[in-house]
Amino acid sequence: MFRSMTAFGRHREIVGGRDISAELRSVNSRYFDCSVRLPRALSYLEERVKPYLQSRGISRGKVDVTVSVETVSSEEDSVSLDTAYASGYIAALKKLRDEFGLVDDISVMTVALNRDLFRVLAPEEDAERDWQDVLCVLEVAVDRFLEAGAAEGQRLYYDVTKKLEILRAYAASIAELSAVDVSGYRKKLEERLRGLLSDIPLDENRLLTECAIFADRISVDEELVRLSSHIDAFATTAKFEGPVGRKLDFLIQEMNREVNTAGSKCQNAAIAQLVVECKCELEKIREQIQNIE
Repeated sequence: MFRSMTAFGRHREIVGGRDISAELRSVNSRYFDCSVRLPRALSYLEERVKPYLQSRGISRGKVDVTVSVETVSSEEDSVSLDTAYASGYIAALKKLRDEFGLVDDISVMTVALNRDLFRVLAPEEDAERDWQDVLCVLEVAVDRFLEAGAAEGQRLYYDVTKKLEILRAYAASIAELSAVDVSGYRKKLEERLRGLLSDIPLDENRLLTECAIFADRISVDEELVRLSSHIDAFATTAKFEGPVGRKLDFLIQEMNREVNTAGSKCQNAAIAQLVVECKCELEKIREQIQNIE
């Protein structure tokens, strides 16, 4: 079934004491072009994002992935006091007070202003833990991204299906008009020749030969049969699971070729008008197919 390359998905969640948000947005592209933006501290995870998206079935489109991470809890960090440094620091403050007769305002809060008294021990970096935390959020964002693409693809499918039925109707009308042209040509040609050569007897064999040659020249049966076959193939392919955009684009090109050939053969203004209508519908379908993965 169709899935649009134009989609958006976002999710935000607090995981492992970090506020993580992941956002995906995509536009049309002939190939899969993935751009990933991560915080500098987690930039090494970039090489794992693209394979993950491909494993989820994303194969075409220009996809931009943005992941932001903010620490909201530092429970895993430990803070320790450098006792030796603190003792020396406080002793130096007291000496400064006594030698210069300064007001004694030594307190816990004033001493604590010296950041060198404390040592913050952060947990060791864990690449797998970081990836699992990001993946927990990214997975939901991708789910929503795929749902949005599928919903848009469903609307495109219904629109294209309607246009295919219109195309079938035009092709049927061309077939009817073409049959009338071929069958009526012999009578018209005979009447015209009799009018021009009233005193000369007509060679029936030559007349039949000329009619057959012209009938073959203006007949579009083969083109319409191939066009019908391509339409059937298009309708069948559109129901496949997975990426079908490139196959459908190829079938549109083949249908255009058959319609153009039929138009070059026609000798009927009504058929010519129907050929124009067919080409218009095919162009509308082609534009929609450009959005399909």
